[in-house]
Amino acid sequence: MMENPKTYLDYAATTPVDSRVVEVMLPYFSQIYGNSSSIHFNGQQAETAIENSRETIANIINCKPEEIVFTSGGTESDNLAIRGVAFASREKRRANHLLITPVEHHAVSNTALQLAKLHNFDVEYLPVNKYGQVRPDDVSALIRKETALVSIILANNEIGTINEISEIGSICQEMALPLHTDAVQAAAYLPINVNELNVDLMSIGAHKFYGPKGVGVLYIRDGTPILPIQTGGDQEMGLRAGTPNAPYIVGMAEAFHISHSERDNHNPKNAALRDRIIEYVLEEIPDSKLTGHPIERLPNHASFLFHGVDGNMLLTMLDVAGFACSSGSACKTGSPEPSDVLLALGYSHEWAFGSLRVTLGRQTTRTDIDSFLSKLPELVAHARKGVKSL
Repeated sequence: MMENPKTYLDYAATTPVDSRVVEVMLPYFSQIYGNSSSIHFNGQQAETAIENSRETIANIINCKPEEIVFTSGGTESDNLAIRGVAFASREKRRANHLLITPVEHHAVSNTALQLAKLHNFDVEYLPVNKYGQVRPDDVSALIRKETALVSIILANNEIGTINEISEIGSICQEMALPLHTDAVQAAAYLPINVNELNVDLMSIGAHKFYGPKGVGVLYIRDGTPILPIQTGGDQEMGLRAGTPNAPYIVGMAEAFHISHSERDNHNPKNAALRDRIIEYVLEEIPDSKLTGHPIERLPNHASFLFHGVDGNMLLTMLDVAGFACSSGSACKTGSPEPSDVLLALGYSHEWAFGSLRVTLGRQTTRTDIDSFLSKLPELVAHARKGVKSL
């Protein structure tokens, strides 16, 4: 394979697998390959590895191992949380109301909308401020007797804003109402102690913290009403049928352990580079805006709007120039429509079309950022000319 010469600035989309993670995974592909449901020694080896991984993750997020359910990633974790709790709450107490925000990842919002369309659930959106944050008082005001679940993202993947989940969780606990948070973007950069956050369900995905793609976790607090959405065998406490992916689970646990133990080393460096990007862009590029909260945001995340720019055109120009970035969510990049998140924050279509997300990682250097910033103003200017000529 040819070496990719680009400067990678899209760590919110995915991260490279840490070499230490690859090393611990390798034996489980060809040496310790048993099915963890099998009684024989080979199966017991795989089961031991999976349960050790479960305990590792549980210790980091401060929960019981049996409250950890392994999934295929953040999207499946969100689906299991939303669908599983919605159907269980309807069955148990006829609850039919889902309370989410308009700035959720589509794994949450589209799942809720399908529940509304096909299963007659009532989906209501919490208001957010101009930074994409939810006020705890608004949660209190909109909770009903028939509310089945509240779901609020911990740190937004498009704009980097961090929500005050702990206070919201206290409100939900007082009303005996399950709170789910999508912590997929947050897991690599923030402490995610489930008892300090006061959450009942939490989704994470390994590939956001230098683990393999295709594996994730849903934390489910003991006693939370939930039904399986993938049926078959009784794996994962009967909540997620299918043979567990032992190599990926082992890799995820190692990646999460490394990320947790090294977070305080990487965050200050990334935050300093993030702040340099934000300061430079706002000073040097006219008609530019920072999206998301200026302070309460992920340490590696900078996101902008450029007036009169086609974001996808700008991304193509950056790619040619040797920089891999994104326009908001990587799940949205390439779409001719502006981001739902940006529209929910009140930006016009003309502004929302010109989005750029720059996210940093362990490998990002000051030289990378200096090189990026030396080219960005010129590329934005060319993109504006390109839009005017269309």
